Amino acid sequence: MKNPRRPFARGTVRNPPNRYQRQRTEPLPGSGHPFEVPRTTLQAEASRTVLSRNRSPDVPFDRSVNPYRGCEHGCIYCYARPGHAWMDLSPGLDFETRLFCKPDAPRLLRAELSRSGYRPAPLALGSHTDAWQPVERETGLTRRLLEVLAECRHPVCMVTKSALIERDLDILAPMARQGLVRCAVSIATLDHGLARLMEPRAAPPRRRLLTIRRLAGAGIPVTVLVAPSIPALTDHELERILAAAREAGATSARMVVLRLPKEVGELFEAWLRDHFPQRAERVLGRVRELHGGRLHDARFGRRMTGEGAYAALLGQRFRLASRRLGMVEPPELRCDLFRPPRREEKGSQLRLPGL
Repeated sequence: MKNPRRPFARGTVRNPPNRYQRQRTEPLPGSGHPFEVPRTTLQAEASRTVLSRNRSPDVPFDRSVNPYRGCEHGCIYCYARPGHAWMDLSPGLDFETRLFCKPDAPRLLRAELSRSGYRPAPLALGSHTDAWQPVERETGLTRRLLEVLAECRHPVCMVTKSALIERDLDILAPMARQGLVRCAVSIATLDHGLARLMEPRAAPPRRRLLTIRRLAGAGIPVTVLVAPSIPALTDHELERILAAAREAGATSARMVVLRLPKEVGELFEAWLRDHFPQRAERVLGRVRELHGGRLHDARFGRRMTGEGAYAALLGQRFRLASRRLGMVEPPELRCDLFRPPRREEKGSQLRLPGL
């Protein structure tokens, strides 16, 4: 019998109320029953603009496009989970199963890039949730966004843990030859069993290494993103992840320590106690050590690296291993090739099947 606490291929069975809800319900002791396998739903979301701006010094871009809200990968540690509260949904199971997309995103991007005052700079594709998550196979939204960027020779950077990005090599490879693309592939662990518990619908670690190899083979600069590094759970794998990614063709590396903003802390702690009860206190203690006694520190310059002796040791290990493997900084992307895209005529935008 399947574990009734874990629906097939979902990161969490919990669906706690979001932080804006005043009431919450809890099941009575002994009243639990096996979950039905939750089905993924996709709902169209109306948007007036598609470019998001940020001023964070922690990320190497100031603009991004996110075709999807919510992510079917179901990564239990995902920092984007609290965003579902804005839709009055739970950052738990709702985040993995009730997804939203922006069918007009390619048209809106074309319109924004064609404005007379627009100045190009590297654009992050899918910085909030993975732009190549499973529903992309049906919608093709990310591919259509890439087609707009390729047409106007706009620089783009991306991060993914999906092998589906290989589908778009016919667009990405020519852009890479023009110095317009760089890609990061996220790997938190090389342990297949742990990955299935922690990132149930993302590509397995070995498959991501193959994706790195294929991207690099197509001439695309690849960064391995060791994210998140989880104290006392995956941090011992740091050097092995870097070495495996370097052997596959990655030429640069970056690391982010575990951060658990808002509702993610509660979800991750419950997941940890379900699957690793004997290790839970040690992991949570280390996380608090990284973030000044809390599970999350929102301060710029600290939230992704942590602070204190343990953070310094982890950072030193990362730098030494990266230097030994010959990792370098990712290349600067060209902005001087940009040309405004053609405007689409009214009524010419494509619509997603069933939306």
